[in-house]
Amino acid sequence: MPAHVAESDSTPDPTSTTGTTDPLAHERAHLAASRAALRGMREDVQALDIRDVTANWVNAAVLQSQIDDRIKALADLSHTPLFFGRLDYLHAVGGELAEGADGERFYIGRRHVHDAAGDPMVIDWRAPVSQPYYQASRKNPQDVGLRRRFGYTGGELTAYEDEHLTDPAEAEHTSRLLQAEIERPRVGPMRDIVATIQPEQDEIVRSGLGGTVCVQGGPGTGKTAVGLHRVAYLLYAHRERLARTGTLVIGPNRSFLHYIEQVLPALGELEVKQATVDDLVRTGVEVRGEDEAATAVVKGDARMAEVLRRAIRSHVTAPVEPVVVVRGSRRWRVPAYEIQEMVDELLARDMRYGAAHEALPQRIAHAVLVRMEEAGEAPDDRVQNAVARNPAVKAAVKAIWPAVDPAKVVLRLLSDAEFLAAHAGGLLSEEEQKRLLWAKPARSVKSAKWSAADAVLIDEAGDLVARTHSLGHVVLDEAQDLSPMQYRAVGRRCSTGSATVLGDLAQGTTPWSTESWGEALFHLGKADAVVEELTAGFRVPREVIAYASRLLPAISPGLAAVESVRESPGSLAVREVPGGAAELDAAVVAACEESLRNEGSIGLIAADARIPVLGAALEAAGHAYLSPGEETTAESRLTLVPASLAKGLEYDYVVLDEPGAVVDGEPDERTGLRRLYVALTRAVSGLTVLHAAPLPEVLVQA
Repeated sequence: MPAHVAESDSTPDPTSTTGTTDPLAHERAHLAASRAALRGMREDVQALDIRDVTANWVNAAVLQSQIDDRIKALADLSHTPLFFGRLDYLHAVGGELAEGADGERFYIGRRHVHDAAGDPMVIDWRAPVSQPYYQASRKNPQDVGLRRRFGYTGGELTAYEDEHLTDPAEAEHTSRLLQAEIERPRVGPMRDIVATIQPEQDEIVRSGLGGTVCVQGGPGTGKTAVGLHRVAYLLYAHRERLARTGTLVIGPNRSFLHYIEQVLPALGELEVKQATVDDLVRTGVEVRGEDEAATAVVKGDARMAEVLRRAIRSHVTAPVEPVVVVRGSRRWRVPAYEIQEMVDELLARDMRYGAAHEALPQRIAHAVLVRMEEAGEAPDDRVQNAVARNPAVKAAVKAIWPAVDPAKVVLRLLSDAEFLAAHAGGLLSEEEQKRLLWAKPARSVKSAKWSAADAVLIDEAGDLVARTHSLGHVVLDEAQDLSPMQYRAVGRRCSTGSATVLGDLAQGTTPWSTESWGEALFHLGKADAVVEELTAGFRVPREVIAYASRLLPAISPGLAAVESVRESPGSLAVREVPGGAAELDAAVVAACEESLRNEGSIGLIAADARIPVLGAALEAAGHAYLSPGEETTAESRLTLVPASLAKGLEYDYVVLDEPGAVVDGEPDERTGLRRLYVALTRAVSGLTVLHAAPLPEVLVQA
């Protein structure tokens, strides 16, 4: 059934309660009433007076902060539709929100809105009663008689489209409004997909909090959006629990995080923190150095965890003399063999080093208390704590189980060949050990030129000393690019919680990128995670994804190609530019100008080494451009993107400069072809590939 538009539709709406026979006018009236109700909800919160309900200024500050957050969450975003769909049920729906007469109706939106009497005007998309909006079909209508989708221009409701799921006379059709929403030009940061979630995506979004979910998804399958909407759903379904334990979204770089940062606030979720893996582990050391790829691979290997464990535990030494505690006129003696038994027991329990360091003086003190009781005294816990602080006990613990600094342990491993060999023996080869050692050892933790991989090692060592705080849920995007040690660092942040792992094995562009999700999830500490695969593409046109998929046999054999649901004839142009560098630069600028004639954002993607040259060419032609992470606007829509930062971003039109240079810019061909695969799949509406040098052979042969 075609979409209905305001200018031409006059079909009466038999369920209208506004006195109008024009369905679109009726829906606009409901939108206006819902916006007024939302304003009323916001004004009610703003009018709250908390002066007489708090015991002290601390409670008042906490409560006021919660009220401020609630006010922000109730903001009416003028260009964001308050509701995007409607469900007309055939019968009454069970549950608190749905008691009443047959034929109940619900408007589905980004947040719940109720009127002054408390009756719902818009139902949150995450509520159970909203799920049939995404899942109902002709085969399984789920008691839905009518599903209505709404079309908007800006914040104005301009069209609607109906599906009568139980009417056998109505032919099945593809929703034009749904298609238009998917293809809507992208200006600004990433937006939510709450109006276009597909059934297979919805199942992942609504999966429970108890288990970890890993989503393998090729370009355009919406895996990032699915992960973010899953966070929003979990916060809705388990808000109290996650408010205590916390949630975190981890992305590959700052540009990516800036691109996605508005999705959750648009859904009313303001408390989710975002970070990169580097942000997580850079605590206490400054990263100023950079490793060669081969060195970074060794530092990121899971074997380094055992090397660090051995190095930390090497600080434990056997007691050589008894501990003698003097209290008043009495002397209490604990022999060395008994202290050794305590040490052995702590080592056998595999406690964290710092916890055992704290436990040992209490064990020694307890042994003293036993002797005091045997002598007829009646010591209590205060006496045990006093004995644990006795200078003789403290001196013994310092000698046997001294405190360690994680950064100093890593510094010694990277500086002292003998120390490294003593703890890497049987784990790392001599060649691998040589790669780890600094050519010029640093004198101190502060003067060392730590690399990003070193910071991960220090984080691992820190967890061996003291347990890392665990969050309730972590979303890890572009997960295929992490090293085993980075997976361990993330896993520590959700050791008692769950995770949503998102990625595409074909887009792994680091020398240490994972080859299988089973391996990655093992290192993450979530080996029992459920792996889901998204294969239907909604973003990248069929012609573009088919061209990029020519690379799959070379970069990820056996991985299924994405099947795009969007045909867009003319969306792909591959042009060879005769001549040299000057001619190619001019052709690239011309292609950008051609793309700028269309609506939406434009990304010029090139090998990192080509960015300065192309930037100069754009400036010479009078074109201002943005850098990745800077927000596009209607006036500034062209972004110059180094290939190394393209992952996770998307543009309506992409101009790709010299594919061969993208491949050659990486340390090996496989990584280069994977980087090219990423660059080829950033376009939503059109891709123009320009090259003066020959294309990579795998593209030509295919």
